[in-house]
Amino acid sequence: MAALSDTPGATSTARRLEGEFDYVIVGAGTAGCVLANRLSQDADVSVLLIEAGGKDDYHWIHIPVGYLHCIGNPRTDWLYKTVEEKGLNGRALSYPRGRVLGGSSSINGMIYMRGQREDYDGWARETGDSGWSWDAVLPVFKRSEDYHGGANAFHGAGGEWRVEKQRLKWKILETFAQAAQEQGIPATSDFNRGNNEGVGYFDVNQKRGVRWNASKAFLRAAMKRPNLTVVTGALTERVIFEGKRCVGVEYRGDVPYRARARCEVILCSGAVNSPQLLERSGIGQAARLAQLGVDVVQDLRGVGENLQDHLQLRMAYRVNGVRTLNTASAHWWGKLMIGVEYALMQSGPMSMAPSQLGVFAKSDIDDPGITRPDLQYHVQPLSLDRFGEPLHRFNAFTASVCNLRPTSRGSIHAASADPTVAPVIAPNYLSTEHDLRVAANALRLTRRIAASPALAHYQPHEILPGLAFQSESELREAAGNIGTTIFHPVGTCRMGRADDDDAVVDARLRVRGVEGLRVADASVMPFITSGNTNSPTLMIAERAAEMVREDRRAGARSSVRTEVHAPVAAA
Repeated sequence: MAALSDTPGATSTARRLEGEFDYVIVGAGTAGCVLANRLSQDADVSVLLIEAGGKDDYHWIHIPVGYLHCIGNPRTDWLYKTVEEKGLNGRALSYPRGRVLGGSSSINGMIYMRGQREDYDGWARETGDSGWSWDAVLPVFKRSEDYHGGANAFHGAGGEWRVEKQRLKWKILETFAQAAQEQGIPATSDFNRGNNEGVGYFDVNQKRGVRWNASKAFLRAAMKRPNLTVVTGALTERVIFEGKRCVGVEYRGDVPYRARARCEVILCSGAVNSPQLLERSGIGQAARLAQLGVDVVQDLRGVGENLQDHLQLRMAYRVNGVRTLNTASAHWWGKLMIGVEYALMQSGPMSMAPSQLGVFAKSDIDDPGITRPDLQYHVQPLSLDRFGEPLHRFNAFTASVCNLRPTSRGSIHAASADPTVAPVIAPNYLSTEHDLRVAANALRLTRRIAASPALAHYQPHEILPGLAFQSESELREAAGNIGTTIFHPVGTCRMGRADDDDAVVDARLRVRGVEGLRVADASVMPFITSGNTNSPTLMIAERAAEMVREDRRAGARSSVRTEVHAPVAAA
């Protein structure tokens, strides 16, 4: 285990591995980095941030194309897998989650995406708190943003979270964009104004062609403060309670440690790890806790339930007469030129996010019930049989399409009280009629785009899933064959109203039925956002920091009032 105590400003007394702190944050992913930064801005507050993974000093984290070396690598990935899924025709999937400073922002696709206005207005209705509405969260997004186009009505400048244009162009992607427009999908230069309908290149969290993760953005500067202690290589085993009051955590590196929290413990472990940590600590369905051999602190049936994820359907097309990454990188001299371009200019294929071109569209324009885009495309100038395998030796592109608002619900639960045992992840993909219908329509729309006049010159030929799948039932089967996660799990500790028995946290992210414990990560989303989920998680952490600081100030004022009005003891 490594305490990051060699940073400027650190002192041996301020950076103990155990002891008492005002706030203990579990998980140094996107949310944890933000909270550690914001809470430690108050010099009179002490903060401990605990991370199971290591430092983000692996070079492949920072080179954008290096996600290929980070996903599936135990140095940076938890290496989770799902159960065998009926909706995927019996297949189990790898389920990458970041296990390193910066969390999944260190291994993800770097796409800057907020979602749609209606997503957040739906959160506000679900929680009864207007602070989660689009109009309320837009200023929160803007506050931390450093947008390449400068500040305007929808974007901020000067914040920590750098947003840039991509440093590449591909003819096949620009032609796909033209084809999408021929199908009635408008061009757009910005997916982040509340209505993301359209086709265009994604904006990315990069700085001059280098990944900009949450650790760089929020943690590195904060680590110079003497009131912030960051511990890596430390697996949190459980949260400690005295009665119904959360008082700290137990975590393990080379030896066990215990850290007490004078004010709060805040879980930022993500949609996979936060619910299983709650269960190991006695918060969850009583019957499930009994099976784990864990004493019940609070019976909350919603813990680990409500899992939502975006299932992408990967369609691949062979093309002629246009270059793609398949052939550009097929030989050593091609790889050499790609490396030289990145070394000299930080541009080209090595600066590529996993997906470059985005499309947001409606799965059925004739359905009056679909009032906003319910599909998202991630389009790439490459193809391969499955993630981690070599690119095909012929020119091709991939158009992955996902249902933005699935109605299928899954679960994530602790498999054991032992924190080293992986959880049971059951996404339950394609388990509703709605999701099956949207999947079939998504495949049809992709075929219409591929058959558009703009692409005709390149003679696209579908190689995945293949033209043998035509009828409704065949397309549904094809979706099960080619569907895979796009790494957006949310909702397993969802927030809700006080009278919502399935909610795990309230609108202020406090775990129901106990004191001194919050959850602030993607797990609290009641509904998945209509797009990539990393920046919405950052926004949640920003709001959580506001709430924590507000509650601390309110508590201080209450304490002062009590002292002022206390009766004077008789002499």
